Amino acid sequence: MIFEYFRDIYEHSLHLNPEKDSDFYDCAGDLLATDEVKSLAQFVQHDTINRLRHIKSVSYMAYALTKHYGLDYRTTARAGVMHDLFYYDWHEKHGGHRLHGYRHPGFAVKNARELCGGLDEKTENLIRRHMWPLTPTPPKYKEGFILCVADKYCAGMELLICQKNKKAGK
Repeated sequence: MIFEYFRDIYEHSLHLNPEKDSDFYDCAGDLLATDEVKSLAQFVQHDTINRLRHIKSVSYMAYALTKHYGLDYRTTARAGVMHDLFYYDWHEKHGGHRLHGYRHPGFAVKNARELCGGLDEKTENLIRRHMWPLTPTPPKYKEGFILCVADKYCAGMELLICQKNKKAGK
């Protein structure tokens, strides 16, 4: 049952519409409309899925789950948009990309501060801790754990979709 619920949320995230999903866009639409966030479409995130597609799915899934549980869905949706806000292809062999999994949350926080003119403590914690349990310090907030789960789930789905498409010759 939970797997179907997650799958339904993920599949919905692939077809977001500002009119039909106005509550989500009220939370995070201003960020999604920025040139900085739109520029993420040029970077591969997982196989053939670009980073903009990934952050939209993660943000929407985290938003839907936190809303379902009566938590701070606005902050979570916004943090979801900014959780992978870095402007390089982490797949390239480059010394600055070493330990990417550990380091990119800090780059994302820095870029999110610049984008928003500062961050509140909760938003910063959600972005900085989204790689737990790879990174040792867990999130401080329930919303942060949900963002972690959404990020891992969406990454897994993206990789499965790419594998399925490769097998089908797409």
